[in-house]
Amino acid sequence: MRDGQKDFDFFMGDWTVKNRRLKRILQGASDDWYEFTATAKARPIWGGLANIDEFEGDMPSGRLQGMTIRLYDSKTQQWRLYWANAQRAVVDEPVIGRFENGRGEFFNDELYEGKPIRVRYVWSKITPTSCQWEQAFSPDQGQTWETNWVMELTRR
Repeated sequence: MRDGQKDFDFFMGDWTVKNRRLKRILQGASDDWYEFTATAKARPIWGGLANIDEFEGDMPSGRLQGMTIRLYDSKTQQWRLYWANAQRAVVDEPVIGRFENGRGEFFNDELYEGKPIRVRYVWSKITPTSCQWEQAFSPDQGQTWETNWVMELTRR
């Protein structure tokens, strides 16, 4: 198994983020999205064993200020990604995973509106000047997925 400690090196720096979020999540087939622009700034910590980014944007519902802390476990060769936002002031349970063939997939189980779901983050389309992140939920343990947030990032 390869060492993935440098998997997120591509993300270090300043980004402009074009966001698309699904308006109604897990409520049947929907193609009704809202869009907003944000910024992200990522930097390594602990000599590359971790990194942190700050995210800021104006959603239709108001200002979103968030951060992700990413910790690399060299024993399992997996990343743990922790999300927090200023409005809730809580660090969420991590999504856990790794990169393979230029694509990062990270998962966890949590509750959405009181119902158990599986969560998936995907990092893909990585170039020196752009990348994509998306979030999807599954109400059936990963048999089907509904993508509900897509970020297209461009280096500033």
